[in-house]
Amino acid sequence: MVTLKEVEHIAELARLKFSNEELESFTHQLNQILAYVEKLNELDTENVEPLSHPIEGNNIFREDKLKPSISREEALKNAPDSENEFFKVPKVIESTSVSSKGFHS
Repeated sequence: MVTLKEVEHIAELARLKFSNEELESFTHQLNQILAYVEKLNELDTENVEPLSHPIEGNNIFREDKLKPSISREEALKNAPDSENEFFKVPKVIESTSVSSKGFHS
């Protein structure tokens, strides 16, 4: 059973401030959760195989098949800007010098 003092301590560790009413409510809620977990512990799971996932699933990936792709021209057709065979985008990274140790100077 969780006490009001323990909930206050947990709130303090989390740097949270609650009113007395909230602390009492959280104490009651935590005790309800723990009671439910205790109830679950009463279940006989002796013949239940552990699961790695809550639902079973087989390989859901499609088989890899080689298919023709769209042409470069088709891929660039709706691009706002392109240059030769590449998408042209605005520069978003500034040039910086990097020392031999990999640190920015």
